[in-house]
Amino acid sequence: MEQLVNKNSRIEVVDALRGFALMAILLVHNVEHFIFPVYPTDSPNWLKLLDQGTMNVVYTLFAGKAYAIFALLFGFTFYIQSNNQKKQGKDFGYRFLWRLLFLVLFATLNAAFFPAGDVLLLFVVVGIVLFLTRNWSDKAVFISAVVFLLQPVEWYHYIATLINPAHQLPDLKVGEMYAAVADYTKNGSLRDFIWGNITLGQKASLLWAVNAGRFSQTAGLFLLGYYIGRKQFFISNEKNAIFWVKVLIISAISFAPLYTLKELIMNNNTITQQSVGTVFDMWQKLAFTLILIASFVLLYHYSKFRFSKNFNNLRFYGKMSLTSYVTQSIIGAVIYFPFGLYLAPYCGYTISVLIGILVFVLQSKFSRGWLSIHKQGPLEYIWHKWTWIGKSK
Repeated sequence: MEQLVNKNSRIEVVDALRGFALMAILLVHNVEHFIFPVYPTDSPNWLKLLDQGTMNVVYTLFAGKAYAIFALLFGFTFYIQSNNQKKQGKDFGYRFLWRLLFLVLFATLNAAFFPAGDVLLLFVVVGIVLFLTRNWSDKAVFISAVVFLLQPVEWYHYIATLINPAHQLPDLKVGEMYAAVADYTKNGSLRDFIWGNITLGQKASLLWAVNAGRFSQTAGLFLLGYYIGRKQFFISNEKNAIFWVKVLIISAISFAPLYTLKELIMNNNTITQQSVGTVFDMWQKLAFTLILIASFVLLYHYSKFRFSKNFNNLRFYGKMSLTSYVTQSIIGAVIYFPFGLYLAPYCGYTISVLIGILVFVLQSKFSRGWLSIHKQGPLEYIWHKWTWIGKSK
């Protein structure tokens, strides 16, 4: 018999975790100047050392992990929506495909100000896997998640090279595309910038995701989030506390050897780096991602230091994740790019992180204020209305 869901508890921890992921994404994007690698060239040595340390900390903690949390929660949200419809005797699947079509519009808006860095279009493409598996058993969903997370495409290429040493990975020309993106970004034309981003930039982003193993990992994370929703692991109870402690311990034990193996593999030939190296890079990032998720859930639900109250703004920030994510890109473009303030040449990693923290504080305060008056964020409201257009829930 399905356990009744404590709605407030579920929404609070999930929204807070989503807000945490969104904050981490913002910090990584600021370090990267939103995929615009222009930095100061004459910083004093002490600042260079500080910048290097700042970059290492942000990348170690969040790069490749914040997006993974975001992806996992995308799958979890699909569970909530589909389960709500199932209780009414309805199939959410086709309405979800309709919802994905509208996500393309938000992906285009975000990409317009984020050269070759949008992830929403990847979510649209990979989201189809949730539609296809929506009626599968829990066991089938979990096994499918594991298969995707094993990175089968990369293993195929590696095994193919063992059988045929002449085998090569497909050259998707991602480097050339990013070079072209950098060129039109530097010319300072807003029109060229926006048009280039929603055409060439989106193509470069998707093909980079292929090279980086993101398609398979994203599908696995979607299904893992869907499975977690079915099993109600985000509910606060003793059984789930034990589950998250186990996840934390296993992930923590796994991370170090996976990271070490990844570093060793990266000393091999190029095709091994791009195949098996990518696999172990994805695995060590997944292990660290699970450490972050388990730690956050345990602290939020069970900490004696009022963690949930002290980080309450993350919950509001997470409830407006789509609005905040898209506006991050617009703000970042205005701050760093030539058509805007063009502060990139003056902002090293440390200053960029401080800017990111300031943007986070302002966005989280705005989110809290907005949600004190409205039920949803502006883009969330539009997406919700479009999802259910022509049909009542």
